[in-house]
Amino acid sequence: MNWNITAGRPVYVQLVEQLELALVAGEFPPGSRIPPVRELAADAGVNPNTMQRALQELEGCGLLQAQRTAGRTVTADDAALHALRRRRAQTLAGAFLHQMHALGLTETEIETLLRETAQQQTEE
Repeated sequence: MNWNITAGRPVYVQLVEQLELALVAGEFPPGSRIPPVRELAADAGVNPNTMQRALQELEGCGLLQAQRTAGRTVTADDAALHALRRRRAQTLAGAFLHQMHALGLTETEIETLLRETAQQQTEE
């Protein structure tokens, strides 16, 4: 996993966001085992206690499940992962629309821009 921790925001919040993205992207498939806290912390370059806090947050949201002897696993609840994916997409879409409106684009111009960009990416 490629971690990107920046200054100015709480580290555990950034860890939660990046782990959520990994979950919805399928980097950790439903039902799969999550690496141990110390391994994830070392990989991210953070304190294990900070990583533990982020993982506990994801447990509290029902995205991870703690198994006493087997560590943590990703929820097998596809609905929970789908809901997370939708929330993340809505947040990104809202930020995008805000920026496009700040540029003075109309809804029609934004739709056209999205179609053209999607077409270009399909061709690449």
